[in-house]
Amino acid sequence: MDRRPMGAGKGGRKNPGEGAGSGSGTAVITRSKSQTQRPSMYRVLLLNDDYTPMEFVVGVLCTFFHKTLEDAERIMWQVHTNGVGECGVYTYEVADTKVTQVMDHARKHQHPLQCVMEKK
Repeated sequence: MDRRPMGAGKGGRKNPGEGAGSGSGTAVITRSKSQTQRPSMYRVLLLNDDYTPMEFVVGVLCTFFHKTLEDAERIMWQVHTNGVGECGVYTYEVADTKVTQVMDHARKHQHPLQCVMEKK
């Protein structure tokens, strides 16, 4: 009995890719580079109302958004005069957390302050 693998001699079939002009029998493996996409960003906004004290809004901006007193007062005045002010731009998870924290804090202190997020 012949102990050579099939395709290795006498009358056996040849494997695909074997034979004249097939090269050295090595294969080329290509890897596609996956592109990492930046996450979508969301603006966190405070909305004006006629009841929430300005000092409370400044406190929220300093506490939850780590704004300096000057930046917090500037944003508070934007909210007061324009009806809306941007607190910051964050990934979805961070923006959602900040909105929830601000809303919970406002309700706890019985203020109708509204905080929302919108895709940038």
